[in-house]
Amino acid sequence: MSALWHGFADMGAVERDGPFVVARGDGAYIWDAAGKRYLDATAGLWFANIGHGRAEVADAVAAQLRTIAHYSNFGDTAEPVTAELARRVAAIAPVPDSKVFFTSGGSDSVDTAVKLARRYWREVGRPAKSVVVGRSLAYHGMHVGGTALAGIPRNHEGYGELMADARTVAWDDATALLALVDRLGADRIAAFLCEPVMGAGGVHPPPPGYLGRVREICRAHDILFVADEVVTGFGRIGGHWFASTRFGLEPDILLAAKGLTSGYMPMGAVVVAPRVAEPFFAGGVWWRHGYTYGGHAGAAAAASATLAITEREHLLAAATRLEAVLLDRLAPLADHPAVAEVRGGVGALAAVQLADPDLAAPMVKVLRAHGVSSRAVGQGALQISPPLITTDEQVDELASGFARALG
Repeated sequence: MSALWHGFADMGAVERDGPFVVARGDGAYIWDAAGKRYLDATAGLWFANIGHGRAEVADAVAAQLRTIAHYSNFGDTAEPVTAELARRVAAIAPVPDSKVFFTSGGSDSVDTAVKLARRYWREVGRPAKSVVVGRSLAYHGMHVGGTALAGIPRNHEGYGELMADARTVAWDDATALLALVDRLGADRIAAFLCEPVMGAGGVHPPPPGYLGRVREICRAHDILFVADEVVTGFGRIGGHWFASTRFGLEPDILLAAKGLTSGYMPMGAVVVAPRVAEPFFAGGVWWRHGYTYGGHAGAAAAASATLAITEREHLLAAATRLEAVLLDRLAPLADHPAVAEVRGGVGALAAVQLADPDLAAPMVKVLRAHGVSSRAVGQGALQISPPLITTDEQVDELASGFARALG
């Protein structure tokens, strides 16, 4: 019997069948405890953009931990490595002169944005704007705010009402957001949270014109537009650091994590446009919010090393290459009778949607038998989001593993 309680797991099944123990990783591969190698089709949990086993990152973290592991970013306290990382992230942010608030991960970033949006409207004299809107199929982490906004019903079942002013609209229809504005009144809606590409909901690219339209609606009705780029940020979208830049969204608040450190240390960020930051930087306002490990110095060192590798190895361009290669190599799988659809074409992100959703979880184990590590997402889809350092030959290996597993 294991003492470890796994997240998102049927622990009875884990106890019965045993865990899948990942013992080490190198580049685009991982190895289990028995020494078997697998192509990492998911980059861990969407995060290992620069691949596994990068000694450069480990060395940067070790050097920082020997200097000072962490102190605090509360009050007027700061650490040099964290301040420099904030400057670096602000320099690549979709909106110039943005401020950067560090968290411990994506769920932290989501709840931070929910609180910040509500507090912002109070500071500018419009406290009635408290409703926060998410979308069906959306995943915004598992803290209270993110769970309340979950567009995946199973993720908030059994908890009761967590946040009274949470609403959900259809993920693919901009008129659904407009209808909610008409029904509630714009003077009640604080923010709209939007994943540019739906991640855990099944890897769904945005419908043509959708992102531009919802952004226009938010501008027209003075609703803060929050881009949840926990998955798409820091290069995975291809060609740009952020999907918000690729799609011209200019978000009021941008949420990030995962690729920021490539998973080498836990860290997230909330990138705040000048308009929203201004009331808090004008003086006299305390925002009583923060995390003990927000801006952790060791994590900041990992993030700085990750950004340096991303730039030096041209991984934004690599993600663009993977966008095309993944779709090309995976497209033939759509002809298999067990496959309903292959989705992709927006960065290094794709999914194989099975015709029978109940087969997705068992198929994960079948894929392992063929040397590929994937996971079930959405309603019967298999996630594909490999490290950005993945080669064309490794994509061939991935597609061949899927074909053999399905066959």
